[in-house]
Formats: sequence, C-alpha cells, structure tokens
Amino acid sequence: MKRFVTAVFKHETNTFSPLPTPLSAFGRYNPQSGPTSGETALRAYRGTSTPVAAFIDIADEQGAELAFPIAADAVPSGCPDDSLLDHAADRIIESVSAGCDALFLDLHGGMVTRGFDDPEGELLERIRGAAPDLPIAVSFDFHTNLSRKTVDNATVITAYRTYPHVDMYESGRRAGDTLVRALAGEVNPVMVWHSLPMLTHLNRQTPSRQPMKDIMDRAIAAEASGEVLNATLLGCFPLADIPFVGLHGIVVTDDDFAGGTALLDELMTMAWERRAEFVFESEPVERSLAHARSLGDGPILLADHGDVAGSGGSTDVMAVLEAVLREGFEDVCAGPFWDPESVARMVEAGVGATVTLQLGGKTNFPAIGLAGRPLEISGRVRRITDGRFTVTAPMNTGTSANLGRCAVLDTGRVEVVVSEDRHEPFDTGCFTHAGIDPARKRYVLIKSRQHFRAGFEPIIRHVVMVSGPGITSSDYGIYPWERVRRPIYPLDLDAPANLPVRPNR
Repeated sequence: MKRFVTAVFKHETNTFSPLPTPLSAFGRYNPQSGPTSGETALRAYRGTSTPVAAFIDIADEQGAELAFPIAADAVPSGCPDDSLLDHAADRIIESVSAGCDALFLDLHGGMVTRGFDDPEGELLERIRGAAPDLPIAVSFDFHTNLSRKTVDNATVITAYRTYPHVDMYESGRRAGDTLVRALAGEVNPVMVWHSLPMLTHLNRQTPSRQPMKDIMDRAIAAEASGEVLNATLLGCFPLADIPFVGLHGIVVTDDDFAGGTALLDELMTMAWERRAEFVFESEPVERSLAHARSLGDGPILLADHGDVAGSGGSTDVMAVLEAVLREGFEDVCAGPFWDPESVARMVEAGVGATVTLQLGGKTNFPAIGLAGRPLEISGRVRRITDGRFTVTAPMNTGTSANLGRCAVLDTGRVEVVVSEDRHEPFDTGCFTHAGIDPARKRYVLIKSRQHFRAGFEPIIRHVVMVSGPGITSSDYGIYPWERVRRPIYPLDLDAPANLPVRPNR
C-alpha cells in the first residue's frame, strides 16, 4: 500500500497589522483550539471545498494510506512567531520520515513570521533536506507571494484561480492529479515562473473581471487544452513588506521548459501592459454613502474594505458604521464587528435589555498612525448565539464557522452583529444564524472587499465599495514600506518588468 502525507499550513500575514497570531489561533476550521491532526483533521476537512479535501479524495482513489500530521489555519493577522514554522515542519518531517510515497501540501503562500519572510519556502526546503527525492504537490492561495526557494523545493505547484476563492478544491485536485501522473511515470513535471514588481490592489485583482480576467482565462485554456500541465496567475498579497511581493505566474509542463516559458512570457506581458488597471482609486466615505442613497431597490451591500479580517484587519474600526448612523440610513444589518467586551456586556444584560455600548475602537494601528476610537451606541439586545454555523456558500463549503459568542444590538434603524472572534463575511450565515435575513434588508454593511461575493452576490442588487480607514486600506501611501523590493509599481511608476521569465532547473 502506498503511504501519502498531507498537511495544512496557512496564514495570510499583514506585516503592518498589530494583531497577535499565537499558535492557539491556528484552529480555524475545527472545534479545538490550535492546530489539529490525524482523524480529527480528516473529519474537519473531508467533503469540504478545500484543497486538502481533494488530497483526501485522491488518497482514497489511489488506495493509499493517508497520514495527516498537522492542520494549522488562522484568520489573517500580524506576524506569528518562528516557533510556528518549527512546529509544523517537525510534525510533517516526522510523518514523512516514517515512510512516504508523496506529500500533498495545502499552503497559503502569504505567510510571514517574525524571522522568515518566506516560511513556506523554508518549510519546503526543510522537508526537501530530509527527503531529497520526495514528490511534493502544493496548492497555494491566489494571494501567494512566490519565491525561488519555494519553486525549487516543490514538484508541482498550482493555486486558486478565483477571488473569492470558489475553486479551492479544484486547485488541490489539479496539483494532486499532476503528481499522481508523475508517480505513474506518465509525465515529468517541470516548472517555469516569474514575479512582476507590482503591488496590485486587492480590489482590482479578481479573475472574474478585467484586467485579470482574460489573462487568467488564457492560463485556464492552456491547461484545459493540454498545452501545459498546469498554469496559474498569483495576484499577490500586497500588504506584506517583504522582498517577494509581486504578481506571479507559474506554469507546469511535461519536461518542456521552452513551451512553458513561451506561455508564461505571454501571460506576464499581458499583466505588465495593464499594470495601471490594477490600481484602485479610493474615494471619501461620504461620497460612497451618498451614491448608495441614490440607488434603487435593495439589498445594497456596503463593503467597507479598509478593515477586513481576511486581510489582517481588526474589524473594530467604527468609522463607516458611525457614518451610516449619522447619515440616517434605515433598514440596515451590519457586522460582524469584533468586540468581546461588548458581547460580554450584552450577554450579561440578556435578551430584551436596553444597553449603551462603547462599541469597537479597541485596536490601535501604530504603523499607520490610526488610534482606536469606540462608537457610543444604544439599543436593545435582540439575540445571543454561540456564533457557530456550517458554511453553505461556494467558498469553504462544508466547513464550520466559529465567530465565538455573538450578540445582536437593535438600534431601531440598524441591527448590529457583534462577535468575540474576527470574521470576514463570505457566507450569509454570519447574519442568518443570528436570525437576520440580509436578503430582506435595504442595506447590508460588512467588512470585506471580494470574498463577500461568494455568499452575498446572489441576494444583492448593488455593491458600493466604501474606503473606510484601517490596516487593510487600498491607499498604499499610508504604509511605512521598508523591505519591499524597489522599484515596484505603483510606488515607483518607472519600475521595470524584469522579463524574461525564470525557469527552475
């Protein structure tokens, strides 16, 4: 019997965020605190729309024993300690050393620890040092910052080709199937890759719309036709002050460097020629809200993208909610906002009680000179929940969401969901589990930039992007860049493309 090993090791690190990331944070999709493993991990991920679920299915199809030494996944935040990398590497290497025919890794690619700009590359290098000939397949997030160390120590690399990420399972399947073909001697995977010096804006990356759409479509068509084994564009995670940040492309071919290089050069040239289109222009919050007021029937979704949990934000910056209340918006649901203290106050008061809260504003952001400022708000406690629901949206389908305890504050005009844990709303369950139907509201205020489209797009009529303040702002001029490679666009308008592409030989 073959023996496969799989593992999950994921964190999107906003290097400007002050939010701590302890080991206990890495239990995102399981009921325990911190990383899990073995049968517990298998139960948490089997049948979900995640890359590791595809690896589990592949092992079943191959009749292979599957070891699962670690599943570690945390909500984006600041830099974790280096001990996290040691913890994951030790467990994976121990499992590989017990006998392994192939390793299948579900990684993010946007992680930065306190001492490592490229912990995924360091992880792969350590594994490769322990098992020099081991076939390794990796599925990465679309927001990967790719390095040569990463490419040189993997056999096959794929990544999500959607944002919101509704093809995570497919990404795992693509990487895993190519590796299985390699194990059978059908193909000899080789990879070519390139990194463009571009700090693309997260609001302008999505492959569902231009300027990325037909670039990614070309990559998808090349893979589907058999022109190459795998082809992916990586939009990058731009809120990382590291040398590897940039828009990346990676192509896997069957022992054909020339063919892969030609395709990758085509894709990278297309992206570079459109570099100005990857820049998002912010506008004042008041102007965005005035536009929202002018629209027709709801629901109208107000996407506050300056303070997004999914990019390392605190979700406790109250500026946009304060403006919504000040401007007299009615029939609104809003949240979830992160404030454990306010949740405790409402739980203590009980359902039906009238309370006045100092909501949010508990986090300071010294990197951008933004101080936390609570919002005084009064209302009735409408509902208290445990914050748990099963995701039904096409992103992370089947996983268990856990917002910690939640409480709903009803001001009369706005129903505000407050949670003990940070959460980016990509599934309407963050409201419906608390008895709120966002499809029946005129306005839905959430902190998200793209992932909301996975679960909310079917029920909303209009989207208004609101450039609220916070550590996930699209205004790159506010960040104290020190280590990012220079020149880089758009910080440096004369940045060169650095073509031609690079093979890993």
